[in-house]
Amino acid sequence: MQNLNLFFFPECPFCQKVLKFIDENKIEGIELRDINKDEAKEKELIHLGGKRQVPALKIGDKIMYESDDIIEYLSTSK
Repeated sequence: MQNLNLFFFPECPFCQKVLKFIDENKIEGIELRDINKDEAKEKELIHLGGKRQVPALKIGDKIMYESDDIIEYLSTSK
C-alpha cells in the first residue's frame, strides 16, 4: 500500500466513520493528521486539495474526499 495520510478532525462524524473502519479492520500504515491540532497540517491539506474538507485521504500526491470513497479504497487496497 502507498504512503497514506488521513486528514481529519475528531468532531467530524464522517471522519469518525473512516476512523472506525480503519480500527475495526486493523489497517496499519496510515498517518493520522488532525487539522484542528496542527495548523501546518491544515495548510498542507488546503495546499494539496484546494479546500479544508475532511475526511481527506492523501494517496501519494493525490487527495481523495468523501468517507464512502475512502472506505471503498481502503477495503480494496488491503
